[in-house]
Amino acid sequence: MAVGKMTPRERVENALNHKEPDRIPLDLGATKMTGISIRAYQNYLTYKGWNEMDPEPKILDPVQQLALVPDDVLDRLGVDTRGLIPSSPSSYKAEYKEVGDYIKFTDEWGIDWKMPKTGGYYFDMSSHPMTGDMTIFDLSQYKWPDPLDDARTAQFPGRLEESGKLGSYAFVMHGVSSGLLEMALRLRGFEQLFMDLVLDPGLVCSILDRVVEFKIAYWEKALDEVGEDILVAVEADDLGTQDSLLISPEMYRKLIKPRQAKLFSSIKRRAPHVKVFLHSCGAIRPLIPDLIEAGVDILNPVQVSAKDMDTKALKKEFGNDLVFWGGGIDTQRILPFGSPHEVKEEVKRRIEDLAPGGGFIFATIHNIQADVPPENLEAMLETFEQYAGY
Repeated sequence: MAVGKMTPRERVENALNHKEPDRIPLDLGATKMTGISIRAYQNYLTYKGWNEMDPEPKILDPVQQLALVPDDVLDRLGVDTRGLIPSSPSSYKAEYKEVGDYIKFTDEWGIDWKMPKTGGYYFDMSSHPMTGDMTIFDLSQYKWPDPLDDARTAQFPGRLEESGKLGSYAFVMHGVSSGLLEMALRLRGFEQLFMDLVLDPGLVCSILDRVVEFKIAYWEKALDEVGEDILVAVEADDLGTQDSLLISPEMYRKLIKPRQAKLFSSIKRRAPHVKVFLHSCGAIRPLIPDLIEAGVDILNPVQVSAKDMDTKALKKEFGNDLVFWGGGIDTQRILPFGSPHEVKEEVKRRIEDLAPGGGFIFATIHNIQADVPPENLEAMLETFEQYAGY
């Protein structure tokens, strides 16, 4: 039966509830994992002749160098989603310094980042605040950021009102830091944290518990302020590599899963209508049943180039329990390096795999990188428009 034209919010709500809307919803830029590099964005604006729509593009996320895409450009592209992404706390201001061949800054957690001055596309971590020998007592001496700082959410009401004047969009709210495992890795450093998992799991548990407390405090405050206006709560925790998991399934189930379940249940208690979105790159197929048990409603980015992450198989096995947000096109090879024809064929295939029965929001697999040709981005969007209808 044909479905009448829906508002963006209605369209996304239907998809989230595993119903077929009038067309597949489209996301671009509502999260830090479904955005576009400032360079690719500027190139696309020039390609389309849209520079006057955004003459001085702004940065949304400095580490990844993502563009803050304004509402009029999003509307022109038919994007259904809008993001509420927390700001830095009032106690922190990024200071960028040129040191040799790099631009460097330290984030609010005390993590150092650097990017090449010439040819740099994004910042990489260069040092970690909890390296070396450490005890649980030492952990108590670390100055944790304030999750309740009013500056984090101060812009949310204005953003809702401003965008609400233009249309009934589907708002998603972003979490306040990287995920539980990912944040522990950033604080201790990858090599040290992986050794800690075996040699000092008590310390790892203490770090994870503090990150959970931090996140829950933020979510409770943010959801109390504007929770009734959002549909999705966004969390991220990379658990996979190209061919395997970062940690064993047993270690995940012992250390990470119970804490994720605690976090996700706290979000749902505060806002029962909100769906929990989890971003995790890589070959995470062995953990998907656990993620569902932990309270994940939406899986992103559906990295089809990773082992055992085929869209048709995932939809068949988990389509009744999970919404797939992403998976729209392979971004490792086809979007940056394929021909426009290859892009079109890839988009058609992923839509055929993931769209039936609802439960699919179209987005690229992670962010659109700086080297994506505008012709390929145009081919992706044109093919989506052509095949998005139900």
